[in-house]
Amino acid sequence: MNTQGTSSDFDVLVIGSGAAGLSLALNLPQHLDIAVLSKADYSSGSTWMAQGGIAAVLDETDKAEDHIRDTLVAGADLSRPEAVQQIVEAGPESIRWLIDMGVPFTREGDDYHLTKEGGHSHRRIIHAADATGRAVHETLLQRAQERSNIHLYDQHIAIDLITRRKLKLPHNRCVGAYVLNNHTGHVEAFRARSVVLATGGAAKAYLYTSNSDGSTGDGIAMAWRAGCRVANMEFNQFHPTCLYHPQAKSFLISEAVRGEGGRLLLPDGSRFMSRFDERAELAPRDIVARAIDHEMKRLGCDSVYLDISHRDADFIKSHFPTIYQRCLELGIDMTRDPIPVVPAAHYTCGGVMTDKNGLTDLEGLYAIGETGFTGLHGANRLASNSLLECIVLGCNASSRITKELESTDYPLPPIPHWDESLVTDSDEDVIISHNWDELRRFMWDYVGIVRTTKRLQRAQHRIELLLQEIAEYYSNYRVSSDLIELRNLATVAELIIRSAICRKESRGLHYTLDYPKLAQERMDTILTPSNYLWQDAVREERPR
Repeated sequence: MNTQGTSSDFDVLVIGSGAAGLSLALNLPQHLDIAVLSKADYSSGSTWMAQGGIAAVLDETDKAEDHIRDTLVAGADLSRPEAVQQIVEAGPESIRWLIDMGVPFTREGDDYHLTKEGGHSHRRIIHAADATGRAVHETLLQRAQERSNIHLYDQHIAIDLITRRKLKLPHNRCVGAYVLNNHTGHVEAFRARSVVLATGGAAKAYLYTSNSDGSTGDGIAMAWRAGCRVANMEFNQFHPTCLYHPQAKSFLISEAVRGEGGRLLLPDGSRFMSRFDERAELAPRDIVARAIDHEMKRLGCDSVYLDISHRDADFIKSHFPTIYQRCLELGIDMTRDPIPVVPAAHYTCGGVMTDKNGLTDLEGLYAIGETGFTGLHGANRLASNSLLECIVLGCNASSRITKELESTDYPLPPIPHWDESLVTDSDEDVIISHNWDELRRFMWDYVGIVRTTKRLQRAQHRIELLLQEIAEYYSNYRVSSDLIELRNLATVAELIIRSAICRKESRGLHYTLDYPKLAQERMDTILTPSNYLWQDAVREERPR
């Protein structure tokens, strides 16, 4: 395994080392030379933090048709049925592959334990206690480290994609990426015959998030700048239950706690979810998050509470050991006390438009996992469908890339070195932190769980000014990880705002007081980067 060293040419460049990127790398033939980039430490991504599990039809009392229906219902009638069917039906095989890889899923006797989460009609969530993402990631990373053809590079953050068009060559295609090596502080060019974006979503655009610091929309922004369309960026999922505590940065209280009987309570101890949905605590995430947001604003309280103390203490400790221990460290004994929780930005349901194999509009470029838009999630992601999509699309894309590389030889063109001659070291890094803070605050205030046209217009004005300032800064100073992420996050924030303004209805995760009802037609919001005129925000209606 080559963990460091100078950059070179590869058959496949995978930008992102989470579940999607590693699944793809491990499914590719071992004669291909593969580079996998992690912009920080390998454990810094969202996969590592995922608690709940992976949704798949694994019990004989469950059916694929039921999982498909649950996904379509949660997606507020906007999921693409063909994508839902294809990914759901591939679920059991994907789980078997993970088991073969060595993922230690929790057992109950001779069988694997399955839990139930909001929006699901059956117990179909396979998990590794309450740290499924970590178990999956550690296992896949270990398998990747055992492969001599997979080269892992940590502390390597991609800046931009390299295309033949940018090199002023005919027949546009993605041929690599410029990457900042944080070990050396210099920018390197990685050339590859196929490039895969597996960089996660953009929840860091919001002030409060359940995700890691790395969820800055890097892949979405790079693909947009390279000419790829994006879709449904207005659908940002807010997880209903993030631990509310000054020392609990981004700590999620798993959906499975409610799935195993956890009750949401107001500060006076009364339940409230049944007033918003007959499924109560097991309603889909968009409904639960809006209900909590409504009650917090109505009462002026800082949080609501999630209580599972009525369950047996040994059951709680065995099923939620990570959550139990973290809460205990903060003085909360969840076997006796309710847990203070608030909604937090969690998942980007839109993304770079792809086909069922992750192929984007740009030849040679793929986007998988949270970065890509397959149409699976519609207007709201069903719990535990995210890791499922990562594994399935990793497998699909690997098959497509393998066939492409075996059938056609793509000679890689010369790529010029990154030019640092006209930039200087910044003496105003405070500007980056100030812009970062301003962006996340106005996105939370104006483009959050509940929106209005006026709030969105204010956000649009603010982001235009911010983008101009960031572009000027980017042109004059040496790049850093913070600057790269800020540039990407601002780009994605603009896409979110533009998409939200286009949707004149309330559907799923997009709720606006000015248009509180569903529109009669079902439409995706598709943005095309040919130019930046508002007229290019296309609403694509799909047949019923």
